Amino acid sequence: MYLMKDKKILLVDDEPELLKMIETIFRKDGFTNIYTASSCKEAMDKLINNKPDIAVLDVMLPDGDGFLLLNEFRKHCEIPVLFLTARGEAEDKILGLGLGADDYIVKPFLPKELTLRLNAILRRTYSKPYKGELPIFNLHSSVIDLGRAEVLKNGESFSLTAKEHAILLVLYENANKIVTTDTLCHRAWSDDSYGYENTLMVHIRHIREKIEDKPSHPKSLITVKGLGYTLLTKSGE
Repeated sequence: MYLMKDKKILLVDDEPELLKMIETIFRKDGFTNIYTASSCKEAMDKLINNKPDIAVLDVMLPDGDGFLLLNEFRKHCEIPVLFLTARGEAEDKILGLGLGADDYIVKPFLPKELTLRLNAILRRTYSKPYKGELPIFNLHSSVIDLGRAEVLKNGESFSLTAKEHAILLVLYENANKIVTTDTLCHRAWSDDSYGYENTLMVHIRHIREKIEDKPSHPKSLITVKGLGYTLLTKSGE
């Protein structure tokens, strides 16, 4: 199994005993670079100063919530995020995933499930399945640099999240062809892809906001009703 035990983990929870338990779980699994925080403010300090590779966030925090914290994270970096919370309502899960989180686990949880999900996120985010250099290619209104996870449009630069990068990569690999919704979900969420169709739609909307001049009238990332999506590269690249 491809694991990355040197990756830095940021744990954010306001329950000291739970925070210590989660840290112990990850250390037993082989991780050594672990940082903890019990508030949004402390989490932001750790993010900026320690530059973690992944974050595990509680939703309910004393000075805010995990959803707002994720938005603040995104102003600084695009690290993957796993929500760990007692709130299991479907709308909370959709909100968290729609904001760009990579997974969502409800307390109480099994330690093995937590480590498996975290390792799966790290594999999806930091492994490099693409053969050769990641491409740079032109769309109608933007230039995509997958090597730098960056979109250039109208003189501005926009960073791609891990999920957006994974989705654009498979679309590029099949440029100007239809890529089914199932294929995109599998590439973005691996074996846990079932039920992510609505979340995929949210990510597609976010991608369009970065690559299209008019996201509501896309010219590059086209919906093929009932099937999936097509990425139209400029001049058929």
